[in-house]
Amino acid sequence: MPSVRDIKRRIRSIENTGQVTNAMALIAASKMARAQNAVQSSRPYEQKITDVIASLSAQVSGSETTHPLLESREINTIGLMVIGPDRGLCGGLVSNLGRFTSSFVSDTEHKVIPISVGKKSRDILARCDLAPVESFSDLSDRITKSDTESISQLLMDKYMSKEIDAIYLCYSKFISTTTQEPVIEQVIPVNTDGNEANSNTDYIYEPSTDMVLGGLIPRYVDMKVFHAIQESIASELSARMVAMRNATDNAKSLGDDLTVVMNKLRQDSITNELLDLVGGQAALE
Repeated sequence: MPSVRDIKRRIRSIENTGQVTNAMALIAASKMARAQNAVQSSRPYEQKITDVIASLSAQVSGSETTHPLLESREINTIGLMVIGPDRGLCGGLVSNLGRFTSSFVSDTEHKVIPISVGKKSRDILARCDLAPVESFSDLSDRITKSDTESISQLLMDKYMSKEIDAIYLCYSKFISTTTQEPVIEQVIPVNTDGNEANSNTDYIYEPSTDMVLGGLIPRYVDMKVFHAIQESIASELSARMVAMRNATDNAKSLGDDLTVVMNKLRQDSITNELLDLVGGQAALE
């Protein structure tokens, strides 16, 4: 049976932990609003550039002038870029992304060449028995498009050199403060199958198809990578805020329960001392 002093130490330790988790929740909340606004602001641009690519690729399909990132070929090797957080303490976000990634890797019949963004994504790939050929980490939560251009350029180079036949992005999509959904999207070759409704738009462009697509498609890949990392950052901060708030509430609840136990022990100790005094007085009489 622990003593009153031991329980006091536990209560003090739990209170200190609660203060830390509360501070982390406040920090995550302050960053989360900015990250959510950034994601919601970039979504219309990401959707619009996807629609334009769908329309242009439909107009040039079957022609002799086709951008190499639009060309599909027999798939023998796929590239899988897993985007995860650099730190933990964000609830089930990393474990959910890990299970989703593991399921995708086990279901595919092709050789997988992994690329990691974020330190936790390396751990996810390690659990899938995969070692990333390239790793990126320590990205700021105030990420800019220039910060991700080297990543998207790496993906395009690997595809155009035929080292990889298809490239997928795996990340946590921000749905709401309490909901983050792991998704996998094909980014190269540019997949426009979900945008047939917009492919009938009649664009007039010049001077040539090659020049227009040559400038637009790399921007599209840059935007897809940048937006996926933005989604991952917003998901991470939201999950961390919720997890740290729950941890703070649990610490307070546990501290209250231990306080009740300590008071009972103290009361029992006082009662026993009174009984000893009464018994001693009775013995003297």
